[in-house]
Amino acid sequence: MERTVLITGCSSGIGRATAAAFLDEEWTVYATARNPADVETLGERDGCRIATLDVTESDDVERVVERILDEEGRIDALVNNAGYGQFGAVEDVPTPAVESQFDVNVYGPHRLIRAVLPAMRRREDGAIVNVSSAAGRVSIPGSGAYCGSKFALEAMTDALRNEVREYGITVSLVEPGPVDTGFDSRVESELSGVERSGAYDAVYSLIEDYSVVGGGDGVGAVQPERVAEDVVNAASATKPAPRYPVGPLAKAAELARLAPTWVADSVWSFAAKLS
Repeated sequence: MERTVLITGCSSGIGRATAAAFLDEEWTVYATARNPADVETLGERDGCRIATLDVTESDDVERVVERILDEEGRIDALVNNAGYGQFGAVEDVPTPAVESQFDVNVYGPHRLIRAVLPAMRRREDGAIVNVSSAAGRVSIPGSGAYCGSKFALEAMTDALRNEVREYGITVSLVEPGPVDTGFDSRVESELSGVERSGAYDAVYSLIEDYSVVGGGDGVGAVQPERVAEDVVNAASATKPAPRYPVGPLAKAAELARLAPTWVADSVWSFAAKLS
């Protein structure tokens, strides 16, 4: 039986690797991105359809979901992957930038979830996989807006998993640590618009040194294909795990979550002195 998956944010990185991984498993894949040109080459593969989808636009969401149901009659899995990271000290990040961060990372997945659930409930079958982050488990100075959005996504996902269980729908979180997706080249753009007060030089030094500690190009980073493996597993399993931490730093974050708050605060204080 052919299965159909809708994936957001397929232009590069995890989303693109995830689309390829599902295609390798012979799923029918609807690979979406804000700019269809970014996924055009994916559409050349058998079994892959492409669509324009901006997760902040409800009309886009409804149009794509209706198209899939018209063409396939079902959506077996939804992968909420689209997202980005807003960096900067909490005081320095303008409120509109925080709103944009939540619009993509939290409200976007919520829009997609609401759109696909009625059809999944009717069939009493389906899988929802939300791509979160180790930053959804441990908050990092200089990433308050991003971590806040991922914490919110994790909380919403945990609630949803227990709400839809009776309908045969599974819900999982995939939580990668640093992923080799060109993180360092994006730091500058992700800091654009931040209104630096001059009070948090140590915080910005931490952000700039992040790749040394294990950023996207540093020690401990994993390849997007490794994350894609767990996404496919979560969507395919009859009884998937609630969480899939990917990479050594993600697994460390799980343990760090259990540590007393003062321990984490001491670690960040020490790191700030070294920066």
